[in-house]
Amino acid sequence: MIKFNEIKIGDYVLGEYEGKKWEGEVVNLNGDEKQVCLATDVQEFWFETEDLYPLPISDAALLKLNFVKEVQPDGSVKYKKGSFRMLIPGPDDFSHMDIWYRDDKRINPNIQYIHQLQNHYLQMTKIHLTGEPIS
Repeated sequence: MIKFNEIKIGDYVLGEYEGKKWEGEVVNLNGDEKQVCLATDVQEFWFETEDLYPLPISDAALLKLNFVKEVQPDGSVKYKKGSFRMLIPGPDDFSHMDIWYRDDKRINPNIQYIHQLQNHYLQMTKIHLTGEPIS
């Protein structure tokens, strides 16, 4: 479950209904009823927050968001998208990460899920993190 106050329009999350889970993008929020509308590959659905689940950060998820991956000589891995950078200690080790954008550097922020990364990215760049490539 994800807390309603953590969710922003544009975030990617999983919604579950009758045992089936759909990955989708948050397109609308109903603050009165604490409901979230997800655009899935099928259509838009409204979900209660107890039926929403976070997407874990992974190499595959970052590549799907069009990050460029660079393995560093010391074994650490840097992910880049435009001027935004993320550094992790090793392949698939997201236990510690440093993120930065221009002068804003955050050492090991508590980021475990894609929607949390999207929210940090938005705070830092003023642009929502999507799968669109940056040219």
